[in-house]
Amino acid sequence: MSVTPKKQLGQHFLVDENILGVIGRLATLEREDVVLEIGPGLGVLTTYLADRVAHVQAVELDHSLGPRLQEALGGRANVELVFGDALQLDLRRLAPLPTKLVANLPYNVATPLVVESLDGLPSLDAWTVMVQREVADRFFAQPGTKDYGAVSVLLQLAAERTGFHPVSPNVFRPRPNVESAIVAFRRRELPPNFARIKQVVGAAFAHRRKMLPNSIELAGLAPRAAGAAALERIGRDPSTRAEALAPEEFAALAAALR
Repeated sequence: MSVTPKKQLGQHFLVDENILGVIGRLATLEREDVVLEIGPGLGVLTTYLADRVAHVQAVELDHSLGPRLQEALGGRANVELVFGDALQLDLRRLAPLPTKLVANLPYNVATPLVVESLDGLPSLDAWTVMVQREVADRFFAQPGTKDYGAVSVLLQLAAERTGFHPVSPNVFRPRPNVESAIVAFRRRELPPNFARIKQVVGAAFAHRRKMLPNSIELAGLAPRAAGAAALERIGRDPSTRAEALAPEEFAALAAALR
C-alpha cells in the first residue's frame, strides 16, 4: 500500500530498520514497559516496540495512515492506535498510562511535544526521541551558547540526558535536508513551582536580547523594578540577559519573583 508523506505534517517516515536497535538500546526497553509513540507513520518502530514491551500507545494525527498501520501491526493485540493531535489530546486519560516516550517525532511539533510532556504527562519516567539535530542540540545546550534557550532550561530542570546518537537522513523517506539525532533522557524530580518557571522562562527568551527585568515586564509577570530586585536576590545583576542564567537560577528567579 503506497503512502505519500504530507509535508504540512512534517512527515519523514522511518524506513531503515537498522536504526531500531540503537533506539531500543538507548530506551533500555523492558518487557513491563508501557510505551507512548507519537507519530508512528508506517509502523516500523511501532512493530519493533510491540514485540518487546507490554503495551504501546501509538498516537497518529494522519487518519489516512490507519490501513497501512494496521497492515504493519499484523494483529498485535498490545498496540492501541489513537488518532488525533497529540498536543490537543489529554494523554493522561490513556490506559494503561505510558511510562516511556519512544518516538520519531514529527519535525514541526517535536519541541512543544517534549516540553508539554515534562509536567503534562507525569507518568513518564524516560524519553527516547528522534528529532532534528539542531533541536537535539538545543535540548541540553549550556548557558551562553547559541543553542541555549527556553527548551534547554525546562528540559534540564526536569530531566538528565542518558544517551545521544546522530542519525543520517538516509533512514527516512522522504530524505530530509537536515541531520537528525536520537536523544535519550530520564526524569528528575520537578521543581515545585515548575508552572511558574515555565512562565518566567518563556518570557525571558521571548525577548532574549533584552535585559531580564524588561522581558519580565513585557510579559506582564512583574514590574521592571520587581524583576530587578528578584535578580539581585539570587545574586545576579539587573542587566543580566536570559542566555546567562543557568537552569537552576531560573528556578530561583521564579521563586524570588513571587
